[in-house]
Amino acid sequence: MRTLAFQMPDRGGGPQGPRIRVGRPSRRVRTLLMTLGVLAVLGMAFTMFAGFWTDWLWYRSVHYSSVFTTTLSTKIGLFFVFGLLMAAAVGVNIWLAHRLRPPLSAMSMEQQSLDRYRMGIAPYKRWLLLAITALVGLIAGASASSQWRVWLMWVNGVPFHQKDPQFHLDVSFYAFDLPWFRFLLGFGFAAAILSLLAAALTHYLYGGLRITSPGARATAAATGHLSVLLGIFVALKAVAYWLDRYGLAVKSSDFKATGDWTGLRYVDANAYLPAKTILFCIAVICALLFFATLWRRTWQLPVIGFGLMVLSAILIGGLYPAIVQKFTVQPNEQAKEAPYVQKNLKATREAYGIDDTKVTEYSGTSTTKDKTKLRADVDSTASIRIVDPNIVSPTFQQLQQIRNYYAFPTNLDVDRYSKDGKDQDTVIGLRELNLNGIPKNNWINDHFRYTHGYGVVAAKGTEADSEGRPVFTESDLPSTGDLGTYEQQIYYGEKTTTYSIVGGPQKEIDYSDDSGEKTTSYKGKSGVSLSNPLNRAAYAVAFNEPQMLYSGAIGEGSRILYNRTPKERVEAVAPWLTIDGDAYPAVVDGRIQWIVDAYTTSNGYPYASRTTLGDTTADSLTASNNNRAVVAQQNQVNYIRNSVKATVDAYTGEVKLYQWDTEDPVLKTWMKAFPGTVKAKADISSSLMAHLRYPQDLFKVQRELLTRYHVTDAQTFLSGSEVWQVPDDPTNKSGSAVPPYYLSMKMPDQTAQAFSLTTTFTPNGRDNLSAFMAVDSEAGTADYGKIRILKLPTSTTVGGPKQVQSAFNSEQDIAESIKLLKGGDSDIEYGNLLTVPLDGGLLYVEPVYVRGGGLKYPLLRKVLVAYGGKTAFEDTLDEGLNKVFGAESGTTTPPDTGTTSPPTSSNPTVQQALTDAQKAFDAGQQALKKGDWQAYGQAQKDLQAALKRAEAAQAAAGKSGGSGKSSASPGSSASPSASPSSSSSPSASSSPSSASG
Repeated sequence: MRTLAFQMPDRGGGPQGPRIRVGRPSRRVRTLLMTLGVLAVLGMAFTMFAGFWTDWLWYRSVHYSSVFTTTLSTKIGLFFVFGLLMAAAVGVNIWLAHRLRPPLSAMSMEQQSLDRYRMGIAPYKRWLLLAITALVGLIAGASASSQWRVWLMWVNGVPFHQKDPQFHLDVSFYAFDLPWFRFLLGFGFAAAILSLLAAALTHYLYGGLRITSPGARATAAATGHLSVLLGIFVALKAVAYWLDRYGLAVKSSDFKATGDWTGLRYVDANAYLPAKTILFCIAVICALLFFATLWRRTWQLPVIGFGLMVLSAILIGGLYPAIVQKFTVQPNEQAKEAPYVQKNLKATREAYGIDDTKVTEYSGTSTTKDKTKLRADVDSTASIRIVDPNIVSPTFQQLQQIRNYYAFPTNLDVDRYSKDGKDQDTVIGLRELNLNGIPKNNWINDHFRYTHGYGVVAAKGTEADSEGRPVFTESDLPSTGDLGTYEQQIYYGEKTTTYSIVGGPQKEIDYSDDSGEKTTSYKGKSGVSLSNPLNRAAYAVAFNEPQMLYSGAIGEGSRILYNRTPKERVEAVAPWLTIDGDAYPAVVDGRIQWIVDAYTTSNGYPYASRTTLGDTTADSLTASNNNRAVVAQQNQVNYIRNSVKATVDAYTGEVKLYQWDTEDPVLKTWMKAFPGTVKAKADISSSLMAHLRYPQDLFKVQRELLTRYHVTDAQTFLSGSEVWQVPDDPTNKSGSAVPPYYLSMKMPDQTAQAFSLTTTFTPNGRDNLSAFMAVDSEAGTADYGKIRILKLPTSTTVGGPKQVQSAFNSEQDIAESIKLLKGGDSDIEYGNLLTVPLDGGLLYVEPVYVRGGGLKYPLLRKVLVAYGGKTAFEDTLDEGLNKVFGAESGTTTPPDTGTTSPPTSSNPTVQQALTDAQKAFDAGQQALKKGDWQAYGQAQKDLQAALKRAEAAQAAAGKSGGSGKSSASPGSSASPSASPSSSSSPSASSSPSSASG
């Protein structure tokens, strides 16, 4: 056995230290090291296998295994095909360069230095070649596999049956073909460049290329080889120039009139397009000159040709278009660009589905003198929703949470339900699981015991009770109400982000009531079985949870549920779709279904301007609430369709995709690629159809485009005089756009109310109103998706949302009342500022909530109403409308003159009681103004006592047959009435029930 000996200095007494021998490790140590190495490799292999295996099991559990296999096989195919192509291209050129090496190298210092490297790598040449080709192949294959969407769209693409106005090619060429051709071209460039570098390095190493040696710098063989590679590169450049011609139709450029312009402009059509054609011809000639070096063995002509191509690219492709722009376009831009802008207008409106938008002139002022009629028209025009789903979630939480381990989303949803044949706008939320509220967090509680939420809570959108609370139509635990019987357990929801293990020996908490905990065991077939030891091991690795391997809580029948939010599930089974940021629940046929809107998009629609989805769909709600997502973040698109409606069962997690847009070619392409994944539109049941609605994110994208593309005339478009903007939310200080609102209402050309999504526009840089927009959101109707815009005249000024809000806040009576509402430690929260077109004018309604110091949830206390320059701030919507229109609804409210005369009566007892009531009322108003709540409460008690005495005296007089009559009974409109008062204390009223302190 060979040993290594070395000496150490003498540590204690001899001239030389002891000799130490270091030998090879013992057999036992070597065996241990080999075992550890094998185990490490097996561990890494099993970790990779666990990720693959758990993905396969999940897709199989949701019955979308074809999505997994198609996606995986496509990625693997692209990886191997393009990885092998790249490896072959580089490897063959290295081998060829080595084969073409000169037999003898020149005797020079350069070659003598290289000899050392040649000798060093000579024993490992084959392995080095394999390593280099494998490395470039892996990188190229990984890059190619990420293009699986591009490949599937190219191979399955269907025609749009629409042609671009410049080249007259079907839009599918730009949407499906051009991206794939560009990928192939990029791959070709990469292969040519890597092959050229590898071949040049090999030639240099083996003497085919010389830098400092005397004589020729390159052998004839090296010259020919490298010339062919350069010729291939230049030929690919020629192809690039040719494809660039078509790329002009989808090229982005900044244009002040349109923002992110897509398509040809004057300079593109008249300078860049001919320049690309000329450069294509020059590149073809240059490539042929490079190939000719195989026979001529000289670089002179190819170098001249390449220099000519570069010079032409600078002069023809850069300088000439700049000259055309400067001296031809800029002096008369509108005339030159108008024909191309007209194409952009048409294509953009088609690509975003806004080409059928109906724009109608609207006066903005009412001409009807009969205010009573206007007041009556309000009820038939709109079901005004005063319960704001974006504010009342804490109220739902406080009143209906029941247990801390339940929670409602920050933003509730608006839906519509029918009762007694009449549709009712409804605010709805699910009582979902909240792990932060369970009594004790541990692995068993978090994943086995507390597994699901329970029940729907719903409230009328158009009314609140006398305390300002929602009027619940479905409430309590278990939930009961108008929705009937349905499966109330919620295993899948927006707040359910962790995994649960259900169905095994460990019982789950269903809900709790006065008699204690109610337990259950999951009966659904959702999730993946953990009965198999392999599955348990795979999930233990995938979730980094070793307890899964040995926990006694997992047994026969145990199933693991994960990917539980509706958005996650739809994204997973349909990775080609863009998912809307807001899924919403509905009770359909006895089950809670999450409804998810999904979009097909493209950025290859010629001439259509691009938009960034994340920016366009952001508003004040997404800015203030991280739970409400924006769509696709920074994805840029210039084509979008709400092509799919998806549902996710809250109990079973079953995902269903329904074809909604039957004409969308992008969806048809994906349905070809993934057959059987999307159901036909005819499969949507009538009960589900009743809850489908127009999606908010698509509406926000369309309204952003309509700020500019509501005009159809190129000259007007270029002038910029008709540019609008989406106003900032006046009730939110984030400075973000006002969100659109769902509302049942009718536009002037409609005969009945329709569930609609609405928004407003203001002129660019100003706050007055320029337009009102609504889209019919009621699925299953003929007008679904029809966009209507009421355009206000530019010659008159109609208040926009910010101005109306400012008018509310600046009116003295309202400002004083707001100040009183904020008394103490109370907070004011403004609800959605709703806009309703009414008889040529615009009615604004805004609920005002008060979150008192002792209360953790907001209550509706006041309603702001404005119409025709008049404003009201009343306890109820009816009172506000009555005041604004000077009309009455069953009672007569006297005008507020600041003083009130007491009603008279011939009965002295009644008269005295009414006089006392008036005094108590006046005292209460004075105390209210001073903020003296103790005096105010006493005055309310005196008022109630006086009204009761008057009522008793009136009743006694009636029984005795007396003739004395009061001109007003205690409950009549002549009773003392209150001006706007604080809602943090009971309001003064004319009736005993509402006058209590």
